[in-house]
Amino acid sequence: MAFNGSPRSNGNTAQSIQIVLAELHKEGIETEVIQLGGRKVFGCLACNRCWETQNNRCIRQDDEINSFIAKIQEADGVIIGSPTYFSNVSTEVKALIDRCGYVSKANGGTLLRGKVGAAVVSVRRAGATFTYSAINFFFGIAEMIIPGSSYWNMTLALEPGDVQQDEEGKETFRTLGRNMAKLLKQTV
Repeated sequence: MAFNGSPRSNGNTAQSIQIVLAELHKEGIETEVIQLGGRKVFGCLACNRCWETQNNRCIRQDDEINSFIAKIQEADGVIIGSPTYFSNVSTEVKALIDRCGYVSKANGGTLLRGKVGAAVVSVRRAGATFTYSAINFFFGIAEMIIPGSSYWNMTLALEPGDVQQDEEGKETFRTLGRNMAKLLKQTV
């Protein structure tokens, strides 16, 4: 399951995710991409109702987060891609991380535990390591398995398609895809 946290459905984040997915496809791993950026999602209200209901769902019904949580629950692996917005993830990615993470904790942590999680980041110039860290901190606290690559999973790209000129970035994403495939085959 891959989430494109950029509102650009074919921007550098989306194209970077596709590079990773191509490696997973080579290994026979089925994938699905959800266009998260630009969707109607809201942040956590800290109402603690998920601790009362303990049904792997957020109590909020006014957006699409519960459908995304259900998709994550079914998946063996999760890719979260985000552009770098002021040295952090997009607001849609932050909403997904906060609410999915909180629901998981409220349900004993089993929603995400043991799944493979990979961050994919695009950035114009700087701040990508904060974005990369925000996603990986989520994966770590959720007890997910994080595959490595030959460098941090990021590309230096501004205009849509610039990732195609970043040879090091593309190789980093290909390596990530191969490593993620290996982990998925070991954990399934």
